[in-house]
Amino acid sequence: MIQTIRLNDVLRETTQRPLRDLVTRPTGAAIRGRIQETILATGFPTTRLDFSGVGFLDFSCADEIVAKLLRDSAADHYLVLWDLDETQAEAIDHVLERQDLAVVAVPRGGSPLLLGAASAELRLAFRAVLEGGPGDAGRLASRLAWSLERAADALQLLALRRLVVAAHGTFSPLPLR
Repeated sequence: MIQTIRLNDVLRETTQRPLRDLVTRPTGAAIRGRIQETILATGFPTTRLDFSGVGFLDFSCADEIVAKLLRDSAADHYLVLWDLDETQAEAIDHVLERQDLAVVAVPRGGSPLLLGAASAELRLAFRAVLEGGPGDAGRLASRLAWSLERAADALQLLALRRLVVAAHGTFSPLPLR
């Protein structure tokens, strides 16, 4: 199951003003606090942060909202960023890369991808799981013509970073809808 949190709505509720831009560290911290409250109250395993209706996102808000949510979330909670524009994705990618974090994102009008610190090999494995559906290391190894060990390592790293769901030796894409 997945819950959707519209950041534009949280911004308006938190600031009590009709703002569209996510700027300043205090604003980001307040937004993150509201998101964390919602996550704890609902107990969904996956949260989709919907960026539709959000304007500019500065580095401090990207850090306060996305990076800190990733660091502070429970090991069994997944985060997906939804409907990002190019500049929002660039800000988040920059912040996450510097902190060795990664997240699944769906850019506006695009297909799922990884933002942040992820090697080309990890991105390739992520894409293969996304396109091929649930499977184990053997399936990924066959699909990418990799050794079983290489595929298993990539899947374990994807799972540890909460970029795929691992259960009983099967690795699945995160739910997006």
